[in-house]
Amino acid sequence: MSPRSALTFIGSVILALALAACGASHGAARAGASAATPTLARIADHRAVPARIPSGDWRTFDANAARSGAGPADTGITARDLGALRRRTVALDGVVDASVIEAAGVRVGGRRRDVVVLTTDYGRTEALDAATGQRLWEFTPRSVARLEGGPQITTATPVLDPSGRYVYAASPDGYIHKLVLADGRALWATAVTHDAHHEKLAGALNLDGAELVAETGGYDGDYPPYVGHVVTIDLANGRITHVFNTLCSNIHAIIARPGECGQSDSAIWGRPGAVIEPNHDILVSTGNGNFNGRTDWGDSVLELSPSLRLLHNWTPANQAQLYASDRDLGSTEPVLLPVRGGRRYAVQGGKDGILRLLDLNALAGGHGAAGPRTGGELQSIDAPGPTDIFSQPAVWHSSVFVADGAGTAAYRYGSDDRLHRLWENGTSGTSPVIAGGLLYVYDENAGALDVYAPSSGRRLAALPAAPGHWNSPTVIGGRIFLPVGNDNDHATSGEMFIWRLPRR
Repeated sequence: MSPRSALTFIGSVILALALAACGASHGAARAGASAATPTLARIADHRAVPARIPSGDWRTFDANAARSGAGPADTGITARDLGALRRRTVALDGVVDASVIEAAGVRVGGRRRDVVVLTTDYGRTEALDAATGQRLWEFTPRSVARLEGGPQITTATPVLDPSGRYVYAASPDGYIHKLVLADGRALWATAVTHDAHHEKLAGALNLDGAELVAETGGYDGDYPPYVGHVVTIDLANGRITHVFNTLCSNIHAIIARPGECGQSDSAIWGRPGAVIEPNHDILVSTGNGNFNGRTDWGDSVLELSPSLRLLHNWTPANQAQLYASDRDLGSTEPVLLPVRGGRRYAVQGGKDGILRLLDLNALAGGHGAAGPRTGGELQSIDAPGPTDIFSQPAVWHSSVFVADGAGTAAYRYGSDDRLHRLWENGTSGTSPVIAGGLLYVYDENAGALDVYAPSSGRRLAALPAAPGHWNSPTVIGGRIFLPVGNDNDHATSGEMFIWRLPRR
């Protein structure tokens, strides 16, 4: 069976089960959730566990460098298996207001095992046994002692090296660390800011070929001065290879003191960090900041070459209004749609609760280089609610899934190259992911991980967790991992939930 056929088959099974299920209301179903058993729509009696549970890696935020949120087609967990899941609570040395990554079958602690890697708000990076939650090693930056309990934090998800032997993690002192996966030893540390008190490592780390891509934003309250910028780092030696500043972009190095630019803000702070296109170009969106179409690129979608040369921009016609009203465009990042006939499209959200359909072949409505032109989107459509979008949408086949503080919705990317709403509910969520043909959305307010049939929006399970903020799930190898908690609490302890099939 081809991968596409397998996905179609899984989707059909899920839809059939959902249509046969008893339609318990959302509120009643969640009220019946216990600490160990998911709330189900009459599928709890079908507790079949697959004979073989596939393994695999979840190497980066949202499963891939393109940040599509589409994980493996086969996770070992289907709609029939949800009732068989068992929950484990793991204590952590801090809050993980991000997601975790997983490497399968790697040698850590003297034997091969599946390993979860996460980074806490204060930069402690931990490797855990995926089956038991046992801590295998912890890397603690020197800055932790002076930063813990304070407002200087990171929410950057780590990323796994292509070889599977190393992991790259951020710390709130402004450094990126290359760690040996086997034991947590640091091989190099590179500073990507000269003012970590004002410039925050918020977005997830990513890889583009042999280089790591990291970005900076500002802290809550946008305390100046800071300049959002993108940095690429050679994976082998930790050397910074390129820098792009979203303000004063004529300066091609990390600005020694952000105040020297004469401008401040224009943060890159969305959950996914940089989005890597199939041709290795890089997409980022920026937050509040000045825009002049020459050197300042606030509230814009920017397309950069792998060497961080600015290629194109899309800037909304109401950019000045967004800036003045604190409605950052860059509260999330673009999500790529399937390529059709050579045409490349993306969807961009924002704090104004609007989804914009963008033509990446003509970002600003034309084919020229980056410049002062504004507008040119193909479509604008309301997000669920509408309200601020702080999550990254997920794309699966021709469907786009979006969650925010007001609800969760699915949109069909039609043959007319437009988005059409398929379904919507009033349940809030963070960045959704699709894995094994199921849609997973963390309801950070109610403290539950909702599992949906993606085609219909029927809720199949509400896995009991705890409240959080921007945390999002990882689903692979018969297990689901979800860190919880809120970085704004500045806590020095936290927890993660693991749901697993009995043989995992």
